Amino acid sequence: MGHNKLLFSYSSTISFLLIMYLFDPIVSLFPYYGGAGGGGGGGGQFDNNFYDRSCPYLQVIVRNGVRAAVKNDNRIAASLLRLHFHDCFVNGCDASILLDDTDVFKGEKNALPNRNSVRGYEVIDSIKADVERACSWTVSCVDILTLAAREAVFLSGGTFWPVQLGRRDGLTAASEDSVSAQLPSPIEPLENITAKFTAKGLDIKDVVVLSGAHTVGFAQCFTFKHRLFDFQGSGQPDPTLDASTLINLQKTCPNQATSNNKLTPLDSPSVYRFDNSYYTNLVKNTGLLDSDQALMGDPTTAAYVKSYSMYPYLFSNDFAASMAKMSNIGILTGYDGQIRKVCSSVN
Repeated sequence: MGHNKLLFSYSSTISFLLIMYLFDPIVSLFPYYGGAGGGGGGGGQFDNNFYDRSCPYLQVIVRNGVRAAVKNDNRIAASLLRLHFHDCFVNGCDASILLDDTDVFKGEKNALPNRNSVRGYEVIDSIKADVERACSWTVSCVDILTLAAREAVFLSGGTFWPVQLGRRDGLTAASEDSVSAQLPSPIEPLENITAKFTAKGLDIKDVVVLSGAHTVGFAQCFTFKHRLFDFQGSGQPDPTLDASTLINLQKTCPNQATSNNKLTPLDSPSVYRFDNSYYTNLVKNTGLLDSDQALMGDPTTAAYVKSYSMYPYLFSNDFAASMAKMSNIGILTGYDGQIRKVCSSVN
């Protein structure tokens, strides 16, 4: 009888593996033998195989969750990518941005750069719930967010890259002032933005590459409207902005307070597709944000922009490398931090 149960269990497992493979063949057919990853362990292990044994279908679950979210809301891919960026740039990638405010704790969600702007929390919460059903108390929220950002890019037509895993969730969040101080602003000078990147272990090339994430997503009119009507207090539009683009944007974002929260695509030629057209826009002086078009005003960054506008595969390769660098900023591993059961609160 015990032998029959064992055969039934083995047969069921193989059937499940085959179904999962047919559903998503990018994931290994037999992930149990993918390497030494144990998942959730100490010793600071951090590698591509971290959950291979403890949560073998993690990447399938995350991809399915992101795919469902994108099908329901075509803006969510860009939102998930931005959510990951805003997490990592404030005291490191630790899922602190996902924490809700409580009576005794103030999180990062309502800091000025995030309030009524950053989206996608509910998507990560939903994926985390699915992951918990498959492998409870095993996978950190920050690893789920990191994988979700990669899937958001990939499912939007962008590049795919291996993600190292084994991050642990933070126990606290940054102050609202600290969030504002650490995150780059779309109206800051390029030198300030570069300094914020450098403080995180990134460089000027990463500034240009990661700005390419603006090939998807939207911006609210108030973030760039000064370029249309009163650039640097001149009472005139930004002279570097393409004339026809200026006219179209002035129609979309009239010089009235009621237009402040209207949304405009960051990359009109390919609103939902992750490609290199963002850089083509900059070469044509049709970049939307100050911080975008400013990349053409510096010889070093302008050279990168021109290269990426001509060679999409170069951008894809460099974007993958820069995302890998960013997702490793200030991470917690080993016995530091914790594996949250629910992403919006510490255990």
